[in-house]
Amino acid sequence: MATINRFEDIEAWQLARQLCVEVFKITVSDNFKNDFSLKDQIKRSSGSIMDNIAEGYGRDGNKEFIQFLSYAKGSASEVQSQLYRALDLKYINETTFNEVYNLAKNIKGKITNLMKYLSNSNFRGTKYQ
Repeated sequence: MATINRFEDIEAWQLARQLCVEVFKITVSDNFKNDFSLKDQIKRSSGSIMDNIAEGYGRDGNKEFIQFLSYAKGSASEVQSQLYRALDLKYINETTFNEVYNLAKNIKGKITNLMKYLSNSNFRGTKYQ
């Protein structure tokens, strides 16, 4: 695994940032932009992914980091569920759904791998040195 000196170095965070941009793009479409509730919810949950990764990293301990990564993974699943609602309401087409859904799926995989790595690491975080 590459050395991580700041949360911006974490690939899952970088992808989550990209997901936020993609979610913003789809929520400004004519169909989507008037559904204020779903628009706000999917934007908040996509932002929650990157925010929880950053906050967990900032806690300086593996156990807390893993906990916040779990929250981030849950938020990625929430985005995927909300994408189904957007698809069912015809706010997005199937191609857009698949692209954004798969980006969230990729992020969840990266988070899972990072959680496994941290769980198996002897390093417990700077808080415990």
